[in-house]
Amino acid sequence: MAAHYDSIQNGQQPAAGRTPYGSGDPYYNESTGFITPQRPRKGLSPWIKFGLPVLILVIIGAVVGGVVGSRKSNDSSASSNGGKGTSSGEAAASSAASVKNAIGQFATATDSQYMRPIYPSTTNTAAFTSPTFNPSNNAALSWPEDSFKPSNPSVLSVRPDRPRLIAPAYKWQALPNLIQNDPYMKYWNDTIIRNATDYYGRDPVRYFMDGDSGILDNAREIKMRIKAFAYAYRLTNDTKWVDRTWREVSNAVSDSFGPNNSTKWNPNHFLDVGEFSAAFGIAYDWLYDLWTDDQRTQIRNNLITYGLQNGVSAYTDSTVSFGWWRNNINGNWNCVCNGGLTLGSLAILNDDTTGVARQLLGLTVDNAKQNCAQGPSTDGTWSETANYWYFGTTGHAEMTAALISATGSDYGMLTANKNFQLTGFYHMYATGNTLFDWGDHGPNKFSTTANGMFLYATAYNQPQYALFQRDQHDAADPWSMFWYDPSVSGAFWDGLALDRFFDDPQDQWASMRSSWTAQDALYVGVKAGTNENHQTHNDLDVGDFVLDAMGTRWAGELGSGDYRSINYFSSGAQDADRWKYYRKMTEGQNTILINQQNQLITAAPSVKHGSSDTKQGSSTVFDVPSDSTAFWTTDMTSAYSNAQSVKRGVRLINGRKQVLIQDEINAQSAIQWRMHTNATVAIDGSTVTLKIDDKTMQMKVISPASGFTITRTEAKRFDSDPTPPVPDQDNPGVSVVVISMEAGTVNLQVLFNPQWAGMSDSDFKTPPSVAIDSWSLTSHN
Repeated sequence: MAAHYDSIQNGQQPAAGRTPYGSGDPYYNESTGFITPQRPRKGLSPWIKFGLPVLILVIIGAVVGGVVGSRKSNDSSASSNGGKGTSSGEAAASSAASVKNAIGQFATATDSQYMRPIYPSTTNTAAFTSPTFNPSNNAALSWPEDSFKPSNPSVLSVRPDRPRLIAPAYKWQALPNLIQNDPYMKYWNDTIIRNATDYYGRDPVRYFMDGDSGILDNAREIKMRIKAFAYAYRLTNDTKWVDRTWREVSNAVSDSFGPNNSTKWNPNHFLDVGEFSAAFGIAYDWLYDLWTDDQRTQIRNNLITYGLQNGVSAYTDSTVSFGWWRNNINGNWNCVCNGGLTLGSLAILNDDTTGVARQLLGLTVDNAKQNCAQGPSTDGTWSETANYWYFGTTGHAEMTAALISATGSDYGMLTANKNFQLTGFYHMYATGNTLFDWGDHGPNKFSTTANGMFLYATAYNQPQYALFQRDQHDAADPWSMFWYDPSVSGAFWDGLALDRFFDDPQDQWASMRSSWTAQDALYVGVKAGTNENHQTHNDLDVGDFVLDAMGTRWAGELGSGDYRSINYFSSGAQDADRWKYYRKMTEGQNTILINQQNQLITAAPSVKHGSSDTKQGSSTVFDVPSDSTAFWTTDMTSAYSNAQSVKRGVRLINGRKQVLIQDEINAQSAIQWRMHTNATVAIDGSTVTLKIDDKTMQMKVISPASGFTITRTEAKRFDSDPTPPVPDQDNPGVSVVVISMEAGTVNLQVLFNPQWAGMSDSDFKTPPSVAIDSWSLTSHN
């Protein structure tokens, strides 16, 4: 479980104590990246979670480079350090520094709806080459070597100089030169300073207890601000940033900020303690030489009283209930809580006369290796769901980086799970126009980013991770300035397969696309997997899919329900109240519904798949071969109590220009095929026309010829559904396309034809009817 995200995602006013920001609109929903329905903006979707969750760090309109105009404006202004391509001579410069300065940032702008990078359409491949780290090309693009190399590292023995967390002094000293020579680092630096300037003018974060979800938003926003203020001081030497940090730190322990006892940071929702502890550790360490003795004492004592001592109790006191996360095998809680306690302890170690920091460091590291590090499944998927990957990997990366910088070792945090090195690919392949983010998407991210990708790129020698993340909207963050290896070069897409299949039985999902760089690319994500063991963040959604084409999402997810809803997290049992809320029910997913009943939590689907193994080259312009294809099938019969057989297949056809979804069902009760969309829906017999702005998607039922009806309904529960403990949420602007069939044996084929520019009706193909069990790479030729 995690804290409730901003209530304005339902078209409500901001809850008391909340401060919504972003894109110049006071009702911008930070969790989803969309304006609320009562304040629509041209080109922005009313989808609940079709937009990639946007950090407050970068959603101030003036701060996000190139984010201007509506989705229709694909020629948005380039950021100040970017460009729209270069001549062959410029890009062919011999040194890495020359190429970087010639090309600038690879992305020329950021899409205003989904916050995705926009790449120039060019066949100039001088810089768009194979991903690699190449520090020998130019010394100006490399970090100096750390002289702190203990022969026998210990979590209780820290480097003698400050700062010691994440960014030691030698990295701060090298940073100005790297900023000057790397366009990404220059842009991030400018953005961080602008963000700090924006936060500087705001009042300190106001205390707000969000029911059972605690004060996590408060903690993360304070952490975000402290990182920015401390960074700004160390780059400018302007002590106003130290004073502003002190104001934020003082406020977070003031009489007006929560109860005046050891529960001020709300240990009953221990994520709050974890994030506050990390924030105070950063403030203490990064500005250590600027604090007076009295200030250091106050920060240290408050960190111990409200943070670290509660951590010791979580580990050692069986009478408290807030230590359950110590055995949270594959969830974000263990990473965030252990990470925050570790950063706070490392910051004050040797200054702490109570022994609390030493005691905690003897507990957190081993526990995190056994739990936090096990977050990714065998295929790299963060099984807790795609958005919780952000929280888990951020906590893991912060803890790992702090251990390395402060003590000289990661103590196995990077190797305890041999599959952790795959999780960056999971994130990349889960990203289409926005995430294929099934299940809950979590609270506001604030200081949570995908920038652990930079750390993992170096740790696992996967330069693709860094090259992918550096163009993303959330890359401008203080951690990026020290985790990013500026010697990286090339393009993440060069030689990268368009398809990837994730086969861990717990997850079982597929990612298929037509391009990594085209803004209008086709993308399909589809999943099976179990309905249990996802930290109560999943939906009953075997067979669920999303579909992107022509720069927008046509079939998508509804996301989290209200985290404060009664019994939302209390149980994942078949009769749990969680499954009475529409967004968690099977009918709220893009899958098959039989007898209007939820799927079984005991589902154990099987999957098969195939791909032509098409890879994109170095050019951003990619012409898909006519025989390029991919398919994924699942037998999901085990998810249903009232069916003899349920199988689903998804296939890309016609050079990845069309998508076929085929379902073979033998059921004893009425059958519904369901898809959620924010398009306008027009139905004409067996054809459905979907429209979003000036884009059109055509859906055709090509089999059977009769025996079905197509309707459009609202995204809400049936009147006959069990009533949830509190009123269900509305889903404004979302329609459900429903194909209804009687009980019996059904072979349903639905063909999606995006109306691509330049294609005529004769360019579309109607695939043959092939039984799902007989699908192969050539079965539909």
